[in-house]
Amino acid sequence: MFRSLVIAALPFCLALAACTPQDPKEGEDKPRPAVMVQPQTAGAQRDIYPGEIHARYEPALSFRIGGKISRRLVDVGDRVKKGQPLAELDAKDLHLQLDSARAQLSSAEADHRLAKNELTRYQKLLSKQLISRSQFDTVESRFEASAARLEQAQAQLDVARNQAKYAILKAPQDGVIARRLAESGQVVAAGQTVFTLAADGDREVRIDLPEQDIGHFEVGQVLAVELWSRPGNFFPARIREISPAADTTSRTFEARVAFDNREVGAELGQSARVFVDSDAASGTVSVPLSAVTADNGQPYVWVLDPLQQTLHKRLVTLGPYGEETVPILSGLGPDEWVLAAGTHLVREGQRIRPVDRMNRPIDLDRKLAHQE
Repeated sequence: MFRSLVIAALPFCLALAACTPQDPKEGEDKPRPAVMVQPQTAGAQRDIYPGEIHARYEPALSFRIGGKISRRLVDVGDRVKKGQPLAELDAKDLHLQLDSARAQLSSAEADHRLAKNELTRYQKLLSKQLISRSQFDTVESRFEASAARLEQAQAQLDVARNQAKYAILKAPQDGVIARRLAESGQVVAAGQTVFTLAADGDREVRIDLPEQDIGHFEVGQVLAVELWSRPGNFFPARIREISPAADTTSRTFEARVAFDNREVGAELGQSARVFVDSDAASGTVSVPLSAVTADNGQPYVWVLDPLQQTLHKRLVTLGPYGEETVPILSGLGPDEWVLAAGTHLVREGQRIRPVDRMNRPIDLDRKLAHQE
């Protein structure tokens, strides 16, 4: 009974199936959601250069005479005061020269006294016309020569005393010993650096600027400094000095960045970072790293046609990669929309439904009207 009813209803069901609409074609495209972003201006980016805290004044300390170092009185990191002895030379020979100079001065003084007494006697004889004028001139000449020899001996004694004083190297001002380049028992020449002193006072950050970017920097340029020990605290700074020549090994230019250490409180040798704002007037924009892909080594991004809501490949020229973004030097404008993720899952001309990172629809009509 039941089987006969099913067979009787079969033609009716086939007729209903013929009248119902057909399912969409399997190959027909459906707009899929896609996360879209607009490029950021490069002015919102910051270049970061690591550096180290140095003293603004770092004089190289050396002996003014050569000799053998007999004693080294300080070491690296020691704090010293102005006039404090730092090292001494073996001064035996210098003391002998000083004794010799004193003896020569005593001899010159004796000759000068004798010549003076003789000149006095000849003046009296000349007044009584007991000697000729030529005899008196001879005695007077000897007196003047003795006076010159006395002056010379006095000068030689002063030089010998100074030489003896130069055997002790003293700190020219308060500071900290930053480097030691000689040791006790070493023979050094006059002017050879023995210590480097980090003078108290102003502090600076020493950084290395890459050769390709050196044209973007100038003396007086405003920057920001952050200490590794105080992350998140940025202090105003400026470029005080840029080396006129690149380092022969690293091909970088040394720069000194000055700041107010009364506010920062930096210590010598601390690590720091210098932040440099990129030039916003250059027209350069940046996009997330996930928005960029490449084909045969040529980078490109997917750009949205706002009217058709379709994606199209756009070749671009990239700048140096950052931590999260990459600058686009050419090929993309700041008002365009690019695909921010899933670049390998789309194809040329594909329709999409633009959404933001929170999966909210983007009202392109309002965006376009605002731009117009």
